[in-house]
Amino acid sequence: VVIPSMMFLEGSRTVASGTCVACIMEGTRPVMAEVQALVCKSVLASPRRTATGFDYYRMAIIIAVLEKRLGYFFGGLDVYINIVGGLKLDDTAADLSVALALYSGLTDKVISDKLIALGEIGLGGELRSISHCEQRLAECERMGFETCIVPAHSLKSVDTGKFSMKIIGVRSIREAFKTIG
Repeated sequence: VVIPSMMFLEGSRTVASGTCVACIMEGTRPVMAEVQALVCKSVLASPRRTATGFDYYRMAIIIAVLEKRLGYFFGGLDVYINIVGGLKLDDTAADLSVALALYSGLTDKVISDKLIALGEIGLGGELRSISHCEQRLAECERMGFETCIVPAHSLKSVDTGKFSMKIIGVRSIREAFKTIG
């Protein structure tokens, strides 16, 4: 039996800054994908922005929210986003993973490979509810994740008591960043 999540994570997980795992829905099935972000000083007058496997305009919005709502500056920096394994992340629940990967790449802080983040980011920096939350959490736990950051509103319909992993409900990206230090 081929497990898609295992296929996209196996052998590719690096313990380096700029990475975070997302759980997206491919139809009715939750699939894990590693998000990589490289943030470095630009030598160009206009910094380069590149996204492979993630919507370029969505990346630009997430960067703008990080700058406006949290005060992180990307203006003189090149930003590269890559989704490992050639996946294309169309699910907005991957927003928080992308934001955490960008934060990790910018600050050079490593995010635990046992942590996963789910959530859509609004323009105010708030985390918006995601669909299929319980199904995603079950897959995250099955894949060995120990901590999952999710929108607090999504947990209202989830029986968190049936999970052994730590589930952290947050209302904003600011709260999400505080949970990882």
